[in-house]
Amino acid sequence: MTPQLVLFTDGQIVCPDRICPDHDLLVCDGRIESVRPNSKRRPKEAKIVSLGGGYLTPGLIDIHVHGGGGADFMDGTVAAVRTVCQSHLRHGTTTLFPTTTTATIEQLDAMLAACAQVQSADEASTAASDHAASARIGGVHLYGPYFAPDKVGCHLPNHQRAPDKQEYRRYFATNLVRIATCAAELPGATEFYRYASKRRCLVTCGHSNSTFAEMHAAFRAGMRHVDHFWCAMSSVTSLRARCGTPMQAGMEQFVLMEPEMSTEVIADGCHLSDDLLRFAYRFKGPERLCLVTDSSRALDQPPGEYRFGSEQDGPAFYSDGQVGWTLDRQGLASSVSGMDHMVRIMQRATKAPLPDVIRMASLTPAERVGIEKDYGSIEAGKVADLVVWTPKLNVKRIYLAGHRRM
Repeated sequence: MTPQLVLFTDGQIVCPDRICPDHDLLVCDGRIESVRPNSKRRPKEAKIVSLGGGYLTPGLIDIHVHGGGGADFMDGTVAAVRTVCQSHLRHGTTTLFPTTTTATIEQLDAMLAACAQVQSADEASTAASDHAASARIGGVHLYGPYFAPDKVGCHLPNHQRAPDKQEYRRYFATNLVRIATCAAELPGATEFYRYASKRRCLVTCGHSNSTFAEMHAAFRAGMRHVDHFWCAMSSVTSLRARCGTPMQAGMEQFVLMEPEMSTEVIADGCHLSDDLLRFAYRFKGPERLCLVTDSSRALDQPPGEYRFGSEQDGPAFYSDGQVGWTLDRQGLASSVSGMDHMVRIMQRATKAPLPDVIRMASLTPAERVGIEKDYGSIEAGKVADLVVWTPKLNVKRIYLAGHRRM
């Protein structure tokens, strides 16, 4: 069978450590063959794709995402899962990790089953015409329900609970969970971390009011990541209320002091100031900082009231078109933006080199979840999940395994 060749040219190729302005990218049968200097000698059988002077980057990878396009993964249906994946593909995300909320066991089971069905259907599609125009599911992020009661945020508080061995083992038995979150101070957290670590998950601490000592114990048990930095996490002030004096260090200090720890930021321009984004980039660097959307079902939807999590009983929140708010407008309730927006805001706020910004949205999350062999960067041998951007960093075209999907 004749190999299918696609040659991308006339643009700037964003590699992990540099931009290659005078190079072509050759894709063979859905994988990257080479990045090579421009040449008039091109394979005759190759389809030529002009980048029009724009950027070519790897597909983006979102490890913390709840919904989009009016649907939430916690709706627990194949239709909802597909809608969310399609919505995020339009924003440059080619691989995502559906993220749970606090919920009942039955709701979590339904969400996992729906994600498994969509993932299985996509993996079974071999013909180019069969590939759905939606982001692929890399695995599930078991996020809720193991949150601290005083750090539930916009999630339903009555579904918050400590990890139960019998419960969480049923979720891991699906072989779908690749990221696992638990508040470090909860009873049973250490055992949860150890079990998730043995399952080769990215083990994280989130929605937690944990002390430095509790974080250290979690680290020894395998925890290596903290969800959405500065959001729903312990601070010196919150720990004084919990622990009294002397004042205690918490999650922020532990993440900044421990080189192996990674974290993530919601760079939507609403959750964190430019100063905080610059701070996170400077102190953790692009190898330990991920961009995430933490997006809700209000992505690409008009302003109005929506439900966070399950449409059945999720808490109501308000989207103003820029960010989600609790109904009293006193607290933020997830983002309503895609990864392309996060890339633009992070680049503007930090003035970081574009390869660093793209890395935080692609290779770094791929490395943290262990899929970097196939995804996350433009390198020979990897799957040709690619995004074509305009010079102003607006998404122009999207390719999955070398096939145009948007």
